[in-house]
Amino acid sequence: MYEVRVEADFAAAHFLRDYHGKCENLHGHNYRVYAHVRGEKLDQGGMLLDFTELKAALRKACGLLDHKNLNDFECFDQNPSAERIATWIAERILEEIPSLDGKKNDTGSASLYAVDVFETDTSRARYII
Repeated sequence: MYEVRVEADFAAAHFLRDYHGKCENLHGHNYRVYAHVRGEKLDQGGMLLDFTELKAALRKACGLLDHKNLNDFECFDQNPSAERIATWIAERILEEIPSLDGKKNDTGSASLYAVDVFETDTSRARYII
């Protein structure tokens, strides 16, 4: 089994409507995001997936969130948690690179495995596909 990982970042504001504590107030984070791809087979060039292709998809997704108030996105239902952000980013990556959808390809080729969203250096949520 092989795994590759790329990373990107974005800055955004949010608040958590159903949270009781300081995070219910508007605040911001400098988010760090990792996208993990796994697979059993390498291509003819000896790669699981070109880093450039995966980085482009991840950066595009993060760019849509950069310097935004995440509560303005209906999909987060006024609770843009790191878990929901990770899921949303995974969905955007799969829209950009549909061949990474392991549910649709069972050939051992590259599949998006997980997306990590760090709100801080010590706080991470992971969405496993």
